[in-house]
Amino acid sequence: METLFALASEMETVVEQGGSSVLSNKVMASLFYEPSTRTRLSFEAAMRRLGGQVIGTENAREFSSAAKGETLEDTIRVIGCYVDVIVMRHYQAGSAEKAADISAVPIINAGDGTGQHPTQALLDVYTIWKEFDAIDGLTIAMVGDLANGRTVRSLAYLLSKFRVKRIIFVAPDVVAIKDDIKEHLREHKIPFSEEDDLVAVAKKADVIYQTRIQRERFGDRQADFEAAYGKYIIDKQIVALMPERARILHPLPRVNEITTEVDSDPRAAYFRQAQNGLYVRMALLKTILAPES
Repeated sequence: METLFALASEMETVVEQGGSSVLSNKVMASLFYEPSTRTRLSFEAAMRRLGGQVIGTENAREFSSAAKGETLEDTIRVIGCYVDVIVMRHYQAGSAEKAADISAVPIINAGDGTGQHPTQALLDVYTIWKEFDAIDGLTIAMVGDLANGRTVRSLAYLLSKFRVKRIIFVAPDVVAIKDDIKEHLREHKIPFSEEDDLVAVAKKADVIYQTRIQRERFGDRQADFEAAYGKYIIDKQIVALMPERARILHPLPRVNEITTEVDSDPRAAYFRQAQNGLYVRMALLKTILAPES
């Protein structure tokens, strides 16, 4: 990660200088079975900033051969004939690993259902690293939909590689963090706690990683959605309790869980976080496709 972050910093300069041609002979497939704005566009922009080409679909679930019944494996085998790397988002957890097992070209997981979102976690950790110049010793709170939030799951895994002071999980009971994440943190001796008072947490956290309550993950459990929606909101009153050095992150999109009045506060880092996604994904594509250049 540290090597990737150093390269991401270089990518900031590459963008400022108008881009690069290092991937001019490469083609990326953007294969998205679920809606995406930031992830898809930032990957496509990253590829183009490095001189590469992009093909793909933003709604493969309806407008690809999947609608005709083609298996994911067959789709990957065919698309791999055309490109050098496939960036894939899928609605089923574990789909990226399934694709990678049979793919002739690298697969980048751009989100697999409620499973993982590793490149989001990379840009999240990069953002914390940039904002604080370190990861070790920080108290990081994760708030919102922790059961369905693949970004939270991936971020917890990556933070376990560092020596964070503590991870605090703040969530409504119906979307509490799952046991597999807690077990992983125990195995890696990462202190964590589950708390329900956002006011108390805001006073002691270095980073609040806010997430939205994901209506689309509840299916017919709308009563559970209503119980969770709007319970934890970051507004000016919450921000006023936070230390001056603290930061607010959010993988976006947001709905109502961070009020817009917070946007102008220097502690609101979520738009800088989104910008960092371009640099991290540029670094990742270069590392995969042109490691020696």
